[in-house]
Amino acid sequence: MTTPNNWRKSSYSGEGDGNACVEIATSPTHTSVRDSKAPARATLTFPTPAFTTFLEALKAHPRP
Repeated sequence: MTTPNNWRKSSYSGEGDGNACVEIATSPTHTSVRDSKAPARATLTFPTPAFTTFLEALKAHPRP
């Protein structure tokens, strides 16, 4: 997989806590995640179906 060039932050990101979040980049087959404070460091890349399952589990069990 090549390095993604379509990084974006959540629409919930903004001033304050929004300055310290993760960024996500997608392709048809993979989803990559990186730390917005250190974008040149390592990224995590997952097959898109696995990342989708992960997000669905997070939504099903939100933090209190």
